[in-house]
Amino acid sequence: MTPSAGADLFLNNAGWEDATILPLAGDASFRRYFRVVGSDASAVLMDAPPQHQDSRPFVAIGDHLRTLGFVTPCILSQDLERGMILLEDFGDARMREVVEADAGREQEVYAAAIDLLRDLHGHRAGALPPYDMAVYQREVGLFPEWYMPAVELEPGGGYAEAWAEALAPIADDQSTMVLRDYHAENIMLLTDGRLGLLDFQDALAGHAAYDLVSLLQDARRDVSPALEAAMLARYGQVDDAAYALLGAQRNTKILGLFTRLWKRDGKPRYLSYQSRVWTYLERDLAHPALAPVRCWFDAHVPADKRGAAWADMPA
Repeated sequence: MTPSAGADLFLNNAGWEDATILPLAGDASFRRYFRVVGSDASAVLMDAPPQHQDSRPFVAIGDHLRTLGFVTPCILSQDLERGMILLEDFGDARMREVVEADAGREQEVYAAAIDLLRDLHGHRAGALPPYDMAVYQREVGLFPEWYMPAVELEPGGGYAEAWAEALAPIADDQSTMVLRDYHAENIMLLTDGRLGLLDFQDALAGHAAYDLVSLLQDARRDVSPALEAAMLARYGQVDDAAYALLGAQRNTKILGLFTRLWKRDGKPRYLSYQSRVWTYLERDLAHPALAPVRCWFDAHVPADKRGAAWADMPA
């Protein structure tokens, strides 16, 4: 993994001409990240090709979150025409690796992440686009478009109508900022004890339960039902129907999205998460609020085309 052409010039102009560039991470988008190591400091280069990614929301939402008192990487230099941003380096203590290395810290770390969400939801959403029925439908549409052909099923009728009926009670709730990818791979544990936020550029104004689902029904790591229940209790006043609805919506979207990452983008590693996502989705579909959607799944997606279809994928 190497940065796009022009990265050396960008870093030279930013005063990092003698730095070493090391691969750091990629994600489910076209963005790639590199650690830039100088003689006495390090930074992170975000390489987001502008033909694929608009980095302006990342800058604007990061600034807004900082004004509210949350921790996002400070921008050291930027060239948005080339899609390059040099960021403060939050280090390597990512939430996922921290809790998996020390299970005794799981409750403590998740409690801090829940407290951050509760604080965030105390603020109004601001001037963000709405997370509304049109967006919900577009996202769940990834399932019949990508997932069903991949497991040799024909998309059945009534899909959008089932979702419209189920989501109607919450679709107009745009009361808070929804980060949309608030999970253990996007939360950093900083040396001062605070949590650092990553991957917030797609934030919308939506329902507070969505980010709770992102965190507690994490596609990338197992979150036990006991931990999920404890953290929901810590957050307080969670509408269980809204939580199940948004859990089903998000997990259905993820099943389609991860299939697309495999089929279109050549990223098969995301298939190893599908079985876990099905476990969450099956639990969500059991809620009475999901009755129309559950009926559609029962009619069109047999059991052997669900989690069982992915059970042998490597982790």
